[in-house]
Amino acid sequence: MQHEINIPIVLEAVKKAGNIFLKDYKQKAIPQTMDELVAELENIDTLCLTCLKEDLSVEFPNTPWHIGDEFDTEAQRNPAPHAEYWLCDAMDGAIQYLQHMAGWTINLVLVRHGQPHFSVIFDPLANELFWAKDGEGAFMNDAPLQLSRKTDFAVMLSVFEYGHQDKSHNGLSQKTGSTVTSLIQNFGIVRNYGPHGLQLAYIGAGRIDLFIQEDLDTHNWIAGILIAREAGAVILTTDGTPWKWGSENLLVAKKETAQQFIQLTSKKS
Repeated sequence: MQHEINIPIVLEAVKKAGNIFLKDYKQKAIPQTMDELVAELENIDTLCLTCLKEDLSVEFPNTPWHIGDEFDTEAQRNPAPHAEYWLCDAMDGAIQYLQHMAGWTINLVLVRHGQPHFSVIFDPLANELFWAKDGEGAFMNDAPLQLSRKTDFAVMLSVFEYGHQDKSHNGLSQKTGSTVTSLIQNFGIVRNYGPHGLQLAYIGAGRIDLFIQEDLDTHNWIAGILIAREAGAVILTTDGTPWKWGSENLLVAKKETAQQFIQLTSKKS
């Protein structure tokens, strides 16, 4: 049975999970082999899910859980076949965490009828909790988010990302390279930061002006997509059509910024 979300309970649960990891940040040796890396990633998933389920099972006793597996391309093309479920990216930016670097978050999304209904992204290092509810706005802690007001590309910060989709036979490496070139040619500042969802939340907060990615990465995007959209950003594909679950690429920005960038790049193609 679907019911009204007790927002403080969900926010506190995500914050608690993030702070558990914060206590151990930089306390373990950096993994040196693939076996060590895989084992640590599995430990992160297990610890995070255990903590979240423990705190949310009373409020949502019948809501199933799914891990946001960015390595499974096919699973990201469609939402799970449930009227409601939790989609958890146990740690977006887990590689940074294991490498003793900043840029890792705990992401949680409540999906209803195939669409993100409520999402949370917690950055423990900054103690910043980004969250949004469908139709009710986006916030950082208690403050409403506001998009950037910049109009000059020379002072805008654009970011590009890439995921784990196989790029050996589909031209995605070349496409990504071409997109990065377009960013460098048009924006004053271009970066690749790491945690996908947090970068999308930063669009909503006015810290980043444009996000673009050429390969499918739904599970990494979905929490941040709701936050950016509720803050007023447009959620598009790279050719300017409306993004939908399963779209192969993503472009997120203020409407005017997105339109101008698409016009500039379409003239060159």
